[in-house]
Amino acid sequence: MSAKAATMKVGYRWHLRMMMAERGMFATSDLVPLLAARGVVLSREQVYRLVAKVPERLSLTTLAALCDILDCTPAELIEPVRSAPKPAAAKAEPTRATVRQIRPRPARVSPESTIR
Repeated sequence: MSAKAATMKVGYRWHLRMMMAERGMFATSDLVPLLAARGVVLSREQVYRLVAKVPERLSLTTLAALCDILDCTPAELIEPVRSAPKPAAAKAEPTRATVRQIRPRPARVSPESTIR
């Protein structure tokens, strides 16, 4: 593989809200005492962000507690998503016309145009 080859991007989909709904849990605040009972102390705001947004970081303790609460596996909460790299566009050599458009033309100064 060449150094110029595009790299594969890997992301994930976060299914916590869906998993909660499947189990009849619709209020994010319902998770606060359930997490606390498993040793994960988070504020209502933190739990709301955990449910409503895709977390960039998640401790394994929190993940394990969520899996225990929802009786699911990490694979059911986190779905890896791979995005194919975009093909590299072939760069054409510039033509004389495009080079002329890019390069500024030098100014021509005539003796009559000088300021006295």
